[in-house]
Amino acid sequence: MRLKSLITSITCLLAIATNTMAQELEYKYEIGGLLGTSFYLGDANTNKLYKNNRLAGGAMLRYNINPRMALKFDICASGISGDVKTTGNYIPERSGMSQSFKNTVWDIGCQYEISFWGYGTGRGFKGTKRFTPYIQLGLGFTYSNELCLNFPLGVGVKYKIADRVNVGLDWAMHFATSDKLDGISDPYYIKSGFLKNKDTYCNTLLYLTYDICPKLRKCNND
Repeated sequence: MRLKSLITSITCLLAIATNTMAQELEYKYEIGGLLGTSFYLGDANTNKLYKNNRLAGGAMLRYNINPRMALKFDICASGISGDVKTTGNYIPERSGMSQSFKNTVWDIGCQYEISFWGYGTGRGFKGTKRFTPYIQLGLGFTYSNELCLNFPLGVGVKYKIADRVNVGLDWAMHFATSDKLDGISDPYYIKSGFLKNKDTYCNTLLYLTYDICPKLRKCNND
């Protein structure tokens, strides 16, 4: 009788262990780094995307609300530059703006991400996928020649290359509330509004993150 009970117990433990390994373990956070390029749009580059690209990089922390929604916190340093001669614009000499500039923009922000599909290893009952595109929008603080707000809007893709390792590509336009990222405000002496005649910078960043802090498991039969 004892032998039968022992065999039954071992069988149950093996079944539980097998089921646990087959389930998808969810994690609360991802932490990692970003590296890529940035460009600027403003008085010294009015409309040419990816003109005068410079290096950008930083660190990020993503809080996974559920497989389709997340909050991403990041801090990033982005190089920006421009040259009035390449835009065909005339900048009044009395404005004090130089013909070209190079600067570094420091940014700390938070973006709300919505994925097209549930994101995960694909082993769980939720039907998640290892790859998904996403859209994002948020709010951040920018410091260059002055401190200002910025409103990031963009898209991205992410792929889970291992159970706890993720890679992705993130693209976002940062609409700043300042016109001084290039060193001068309003060289044409045109009255500016909240976002009217302001500078914008765009980051295209590759990132690598690692999952930390597993979530509490719940019974699938709830």
